[in-house]
Amino acid sequence: MKRIMKSSMTKASHRDLIVNYARFHVIKKFNNKHMKKYIVLIGAVMALSSCNDDFLDRYPQTSVAPEEFFKSEEDLELYVNGLLTMPGPGSYQSDQSSDNMATTGAVEIKNIITGNPTSQTITGGWNWGTLRNINYFLDNYEKAQASEEAIAHYVGLARYYRAMFYFGMVKRYSDVPWYENTLDPSDQEQLYKGRDSREMVMTNVMADLDYAVSHVRESVPTGTPSLSAVKAFYSRLALYEGTYRKYHSELGLEASSATLLQKARDLAKELMDSGKFSIYSTGNPENDYAKLFTSQDLMGNPEVILVNPYDANKDRGSNVNTGVFGDYEQSPSRDLVMSYLMKDGSYYSSVPNHMQLGFVEEFKDRDPRMMQTLVYPGWIREPNSTPYIQNLNKNFTGYHQIKGYQNTTDNIAISSADFPVYRYAEVLLTYAEAKVEMNELTQADLDMTVNVLRQRAGMPDLIMTDANMSPDPFLVQKYPNVGGSNLGVLLEIRRERRIEFAVEGYRYDDLMRWSAGKLFENIPQGMYFAGLGKYDLTGDGIEDVILVGKDTNIPVGDEKEKNSLGVTLVYYKAGTIDENVDVFLENGEAGGMMVTETKARTFEEPKYYYRPIPIQQVTLNPNLNQIFGWN
Repeated sequence: MKRIMKSSMTKASHRDLIVNYARFHVIKKFNNKHMKKYIVLIGAVMALSSCNDDFLDRYPQTSVAPEEFFKSEEDLELYVNGLLTMPGPGSYQSDQSSDNMATTGAVEIKNIITGNPTSQTITGGWNWGTLRNINYFLDNYEKAQASEEAIAHYVGLARYYRAMFYFGMVKRYSDVPWYENTLDPSDQEQLYKGRDSREMVMTNVMADLDYAVSHVRESVPTGTPSLSAVKAFYSRLALYEGTYRKYHSELGLEASSATLLQKARDLAKELMDSGKFSIYSTGNPENDYAKLFTSQDLMGNPEVILVNPYDANKDRGSNVNTGVFGDYEQSPSRDLVMSYLMKDGSYYSSVPNHMQLGFVEEFKDRDPRMMQTLVYPGWIREPNSTPYIQNLNKNFTGYHQIKGYQNTTDNIAISSADFPVYRYAEVLLTYAEAKVEMNELTQADLDMTVNVLRQRAGMPDLIMTDANMSPDPFLVQKYPNVGGSNLGVLLEIRRERRIEFAVEGYRYDDLMRWSAGKLFENIPQGMYFAGLGKYDLTGDGIEDVILVGKDTNIPVGDEKEKNSLGVTLVYYKAGTIDENVDVFLENGEAGGMMVTETKARTFEEPKYYYRPIPIQQVTLNPNLNQIFGWN
């Protein structure tokens, strides 16, 4: 049976709890006794979560005594499974918060760099309900009668979830209050405590993960975290925090970065040496990469360390096709397009006149992952039988995303593609990046990491000496805060992360940890047009669209011009962004790259690497002081 376990809640609302029960019911059948225990759990968790998520306004009051529930291993399993939370296909839309995308959406970072943000306008994120539920388990699990091994496994999972929760809070706020136990409403000292240091919180987070790594089982129900999944997350966290401390001098924690990088390296190597995982490849570089993001069943895929399974036939579906494709809110940036190498491994920035290449030309002879991530000339969208013609919308780039897009009209299939939560590809790149950041990288390291990914894509190997001898100027200007003898290979590893994980939601965190926030000041641009005239967008050499001037009267019906195939051209008025036209170009009718917006952007360092605590919380608890210039 493919579906053994479904994903779960992030907040314990009544609806989420019912979904939680349905998910667990797939794993095993309950007799009446177990059903009654589940009802007890619903009461307990709802009591914990019914209070305001601000948690300083109201406090949890447990209405069900824990001794009524925490009695057996099954009770521990039931509760911990209810804590499960995993990303899903919505992650294919999360790159709106990075330079990989242009967006018309109200994305937080975009609002920050184009506005006047304060703690009164940035109010999201300060939610503690998940932590309450985790700590409630950790306060009460000892009441259960179960083997030491079983208890340690579920405690390990709970501490893994707590580490995940705090990692998210630290990434957003840096210093946050650390709570190891369920809050007692009468404990004024804990209720009104201030922020604990980032260093202290992350030390505790790593202690949680060290425990999890020592006690979580490898063999677990499908769709739940195994020991390998815990290690994959731990290596991700250690790489993030290690590089963050290295490149963010405002923290004053540079000296501790090496220890974290070593942890990232060692955990990644343990997974590599385990022999449990490998890069998915059938020897077809034109399709293998894409199959990771369109598969109806990833459970047997050797690259997927943790899968979030979907099956619309079991009321467990997720349809992100409309948002992913590029007709709504998001569209890939030309900067992402320019990041892909040529198929022979050379730099796109070395191609003559590369800044003036149109859509068809810029897709020629590129890294095959580009055509498995973005709509390419000649791509056919179901149910049509002819190549798709790019839709040129206002404020969009002209590029469309197909990674994560299910190219079918079957609604069940569209909603049933599994999501790879942790991929072995990330483990390999974590190892390579940690090694280069510690000046330990060798060609042998590249051959068992970056080059394995490049070989899957049909790309030439990355040669360390060649990369260091001649770094790509396109990347050099992006990251002015790095240098040294390994500059070229470090930049190539960063490129590899951007390409391999494009539109999977990694890019924002990467830019934050690398202290590359200034890249957000660049307004995303779109495809290039030389000016008014006819253009081929399908790659067959026959024009598909025509750009006309803003004052042109577009003909109607049969008066419109047809191409040599007898197909009517698609008309667009072109001009500047302040004109009443269909396509915004840099130089108006004289051409240039498509323009998505013009509002100036300012990324204030180090302030905008962090978020303020919402003003309502500071009012309730004056000990929660703002940091890094927020007010």
